[in-house]
This record gives sequence, C-alpha cells and structure tokens, in this order.
Amino acid sequence: MVLQILATLLCGIFAGAALYVNLVEHPARLSCGVKLAVTEWRPSYKRGTFLQAPLALVGSLLAFLAWWLGRDFAWLLGGFLLFAVIPFTLIVVYPTNRLLESNELDVTSTRAEALLRLWGRLHGVRSALSFSAFVIFLVALRNRA
Repeated sequence: MVLQILATLLCGIFAGAALYVNLVEHPARLSCGVKLAVTEWRPSYKRGTFLQAPLALVGSLLAFLAWWLGRDFAWLLGGFLLFAVIPFTLIVVYPTNRLLESNELDVTSTRAEALLRLWGRLHGVRSALSFSAFVIFLVALRNRA
C-alpha cells in the first residue's frame, strides 16, 4: 500500500503544479505583455523542470512497481499516463521550448506570443495526462480500502 500512496502523492503534486501553471501562472504571465511573459517563462520553465521531471519519473516507476506486485490494472494505466508526460514533453513540447529559449526570438513579436500560447496548450496536455493518472490512482486507493 505504501507504493500506491507514494505514487499517488507524487502524481498529485505533479498534477497540482501542472494545473497551477495552466490555470494561474501562464495566464498571469501572458497578461503582463509578451516581452515580460517570455522573459519570465524562461527561468520559470527551467526551475519547473527540476520539480516536475523527477515527480513524473519516480511517480510512474512507483505505479509500475505497484502494478507489478499487485496486478491491479489501474496502477499500470495511471503509471502509463503519468509516464507519458515525459516523452510528450521531449518530443512535442521541446521544439516549442527551444524556440522560446532562443536568443534570436524577438520577445516583442506576434511570433513570441503565438509560441507562448502554443506552449500553454501543449502544457495543458501534460496537465490532463497527470490529472487523469491522479484520479485513477485515487479511485484505485478507494477501491482497495
């Protein structure tokens, strides 16, 4: 049961942070104008990576281990959804990140604004994946109790 609780905790922290970014931080940064939004996004994303990457990796590994030991499909499914955040970020989100991080980007341009808005939508997928995993974990814990 400890593995399931830890997997749920890490997933919940990840999902909460991801949802906070989508619902609060990113809209707030966009409301400050494109130049400031890009300027703030750059260090914010780097710092967020150090929080969210380990949460997704360790949380999903704990979920896979919980599935392996208990054979409850919910932990496999939730672990897969949480783990999917990692390749999604590396394959789909990373190209947008690189463009936003580029020193060649005119931080006052409509291109910069479009990239920020795209990034917000892509990050929304990360939020949806992790929140879905969190709900699955909570239901699995409740069913086990």
